Amino acid sequence: MDLNNLITKHLTRYFDPNKKIPKETFQLLLRYLRTSPTTLNIQPNHFHVLETQAGKDKLANALVGRFADNEEKVRNASHAIVFTTRKTIPDEHLQEIFAKERADSRFADPEIQKGWEAGASNFVEIQSENYGGDVLHWLEKNTYLVVGATMMAAASLGVDATPMEGFDRAAIDEAFGLTDTDFTTTLLMVLGYPDETRVSRQPISRFDAEKIFTHI
Repeated sequence: MDLNNLITKHLTRYFDPNKKIPKETFQLLLRYLRTSPTTLNIQPNHFHVLETQAGKDKLANALVGRFADNEEKVRNASHAIVFTTRKTIPDEHLQEIFAKERADSRFADPEIQKGWEAGASNFVEIQSENYGGDVLHWLEKNTYLVVGATMMAAASLGVDATPMEGFDRAAIDEAFGLTDTDFTTTLLMVLGYPDETRVSRQPISRFDAEKIFTHI
């Protein structure tokens, strides 16, 4: 991954519909996505992976009204992912995490595992108190962490990944059968390769380093 290239690169807005991510490359990216870090290993996400044109069209058709300009990105991208987040963390979800960690021998010492589980449960309670019982706000922070990490992982594979907040949550939830479930849509991501004839050549505009860094 050429970090200098990323420093001067715009996010891709126009994808080449004729260029597809190789299957092996995309499977490697999904392996990373599955193992991406979250607070306490809370794993609050479910990912709808759209690999077919029918899948992408399903998403594009739900981008209506003021969000219709995102349709083209979705239809022309090689792949798209709908990032959904748990609305709550019920105890059964925590217990499922703990059971998987024990099965995977995450902690060699059972006493350490026991202490971890108690601490994790307590931290979930603290976060619930911090957000007035609404843990979705905290859990969506984890989703953004996963999205950012996945963008960098995609870049390391030579794949462009563009996150999108331009959608109606209720419309996407309905399209993917999430209404009245434990999950809701948080972010969309389209992936693929840029249409080189429409790549922005304008300079990146950011605040000067002196404004945003304090060195101590």
